[in-house]
Amino acid sequence: MAGIEDYAIIGDLHTAALVSTEGSIDWLCLPRFDSPACFAALVGDEDNGRWRVAPAGATRCTRRRYRPDTLILETEWETDSGSVRVTDFMPVRDQAADLVRVVEGLSGTVRMESDLVLRFDYGHVVPWVTRDERGIRAVAGPDAVVVTTPAPLQGRDMHTVSEFTVDEGERIPFVMTWYPSHLRPPSSVDALNALESTDGFWDTWSRASKANGPHREAVQRSLITLKALTYVPTGGIVAAATTSLPEQLGGPRNWDYRYCWLRDATLALQSLLTAGYTSEAKAWRDWLLRAVAGDPATLQIMYGLDGTRRLPEAALDWLSGYADSTPVRVGNAAADQLQLDVWGEVLDGLALTRASVKNGDDESWDLQCALIEHVRKIWHEPDNGLWEMRGPRRHFTHSKVMVWVAADRMVRAVERYGLPGPVDEWKKLRTAVRRDILKNGYNADRNTFVQSYGSTELDAALLQIPRVGFLPGDDRRVIGTIEAIQRDLTEDGFVLRYRPQAADDGLPGGEGVFLACSFWLVDALIGAGRRDEATKLFERLLTLRNDVGILSEEWDPKSHRQLGNTPQAFSHFALVRSGFHLLAGDSATSDTPMFIAPEGGKNR
Repeated sequence: MAGIEDYAIIGDLHTAALVSTEGSIDWLCLPRFDSPACFAALVGDEDNGRWRVAPAGATRCTRRRYRPDTLILETEWETDSGSVRVTDFMPVRDQAADLVRVVEGLSGTVRMESDLVLRFDYGHVVPWVTRDERGIRAVAGPDAVVVTTPAPLQGRDMHTVSEFTVDEGERIPFVMTWYPSHLRPPSSVDALNALESTDGFWDTWSRASKANGPHREAVQRSLITLKALTYVPTGGIVAAATTSLPEQLGGPRNWDYRYCWLRDATLALQSLLTAGYTSEAKAWRDWLLRAVAGDPATLQIMYGLDGTRRLPEAALDWLSGYADSTPVRVGNAAADQLQLDVWGEVLDGLALTRASVKNGDDESWDLQCALIEHVRKIWHEPDNGLWEMRGPRRHFTHSKVMVWVAADRMVRAVERYGLPGPVDEWKKLRTAVRRDILKNGYNADRNTFVQSYGSTELDAALLQIPRVGFLPGDDRRVIGTIEAIQRDLTEDGFVLRYRPQAADDGLPGGEGVFLACSFWLVDALIGAGRRDEATKLFERLLTLRNDVGILSEEWDPKSHRQLGNTPQAFSHFALVRSGFHLLAGDSATSDTPMFIAPEGGKNR
C-alpha cells in the first residue's frame, strides 16, 4: 500500500484526484469533492477502483514533479529499454469533468500498461461497459464515463486494460470524461490542447501571487494546493480532498473532511488576501455569509460545498480502510456539535475582510449583530471545543478566547467604521469574558494557560492567544504557555494538539503531531521575538512535505510518515501564514491585513 505521503493531487476546481508514486489514481470523486468515489482503492483495495498507467513490471517511479507553478503532474520512469513520462491533469471544468493522462516517450522504446478499474459508489458498484472504435463507455445508475484513447483497450476480469509501446517523441493520450448517465456523452477534449490551456491557466493564476523570498516555492505550492481544494461554483474550500485517512494507523480516528469548516475562515482569508488573491477571498467570504445566514442558534461548525447543513455520518462497511483503519466514514456527525469558537472565527474573518476589501461598507452587519447577540446568551455554556471532542463538554479556554474575539471585533467595527450597535453592551461582554479567562483558564503556579477550566492539561490551541490579539506575543503568560507547550506537548520538536489519553476526547488510541499546530508555534515564536528559533522550526516543517510539496493533517515522528486526510487545507493555510510572517518579520493579528511588497520591497 502506498504511503499517504506518496500521493500528489490534481484537480479541476470541482473535485480532485490523488495519484501515487506508482502512477495509480487511487481516489477520485465525481462530479464533486463530496460525491461518491469512482476510484476508492485509497481506502480499500484495487477492486474498489483505481487507474494505473506505468511501464510493464514497474513499481515506484524514478522521479516526479509538478510543472512549475501549476497543478500538472509529471511522473517519470527509467527502464532498461528507455524512459517515459506520464503527465496527469484535470482541465479546469467547463461543462464536463475530464481526467487526462498523456504517455510520452523520452528515450528508447518502453512497454506500457494501463489498468482501469471503475467502481462507482465508493467501490461498491461495477458499471456496465461497452466498447466502440473510440474507447469505452461505462454506466451505473446516475453515473456514466467515457474513456477515449488511440491505444488498444480490452476487458479482462472486470478491468479495462491496455498494453502498448511508446517510442521516443511519441505521445499517447487517455481521456476519461464523467457525465450524468441520462444525458448524451459530451464531446471529448483534445488532450494536448487541454494540456496547453491548463498550463496557461495555472501559470496566469500563479503570476498574481505576492509570494517571494527564500520560502517562495513552498508558499506558492501551498497556495496552488489550496486553490485545488476550492469548489469554484460556490467559493467554498474543502478541509481535505479525502475521507477516512487515519490519524493513527489501524485506529478509528478516521473522518470525512470533504466539507467546509467555518474555523478555516480567518486562516483562509488572511492567507489569500496576503498572497494577492482578492477574488478567491471574496468568494470564500460570500460562501461564509450564505452558509451562516439564518437563525444564529442553528450555526454549525461545518457545511457542505454549497452550504448544505445536513451531513449525516455513515460507515461504508465494504471498504477495508487505509492500512486496515476502519470505519471508512462519509458525512460528519461533528457538524451537530456546539463549538463556541466558530462564532468568533466567523466574526474575526468578516472583520479581516472589512479591513482588507470592504472599506467599511458591510451589508452583512445585521447578520453579525444577530450572531454576537446569540453569543452573549450562550457563552457561559460548556462546549466540544476546537478539536471536536466526542467526550464530555467542558469550558475550553480557547473557546472562551474566541468568544472574546467575537465581542472585540464588533466593538472595533463600531469604533473604526461607525457601524451602528450597542457597543457598550459588547464592551461589557468583552470585559467579562476576559476576566473569566484570566481567572479560570490561566494557571499562575505553572505560568501557562490550560486546555479547560479546572484542568492542568495543555492544548496547542492556546498558541492562538497572541494570534487573535487577546494578549501580546511577548506577554509573560504567553511566553510561559509557549515554553510549557514546547516542554510538555511536543514530540521530536513538533506540537501535538493535546494528549488524547489525558484529555478524555471520547475515542480510543492516539494520533500523530498535528502539523498546523507546529506552524502556530512558529507564529508564536515570531511574536515573542524569537525569529531564529521560528525560522529553524519552519524549515524543519518544510522537510515533512512530500516530494511534490504536499502536507496531510498529521505527522508520525516515530515512523516518519504522514497521517490523516490529504492534502489538508489547515496545514497549508498555516504554512502560508507562517511563511508570510517570516517574510514580513512580524506576526500580524488575525484581523489585520499583512502587506507583502514585491521582491526587494519593504514588507509590513
